[in-house]
Amino acid sequence: MEKFAKLKELIAGVEADADKFYNAGNGAAGTRVRKAMQDLKTLAQEIRTEVTEKKNSDK
Repeated sequence: MEKFAKLKELIAGVEADADKFYNAGNGAAGTRVRKAMQDLKTLAQEIRTEVTEKKNSDK
């Protein structure tokens, strides 16, 4: 559950940069959004692995 909370925090943290990129055309903000999306992808994969391991260990 700790990683899931971190995932939500990361999304909330990138929201301002996403707004700057999409609504103001700020290219640097777009770079920060891309990095955050990569971090989200990595964290999401870690959560998927953790869930699979927990699910399989309950059997």
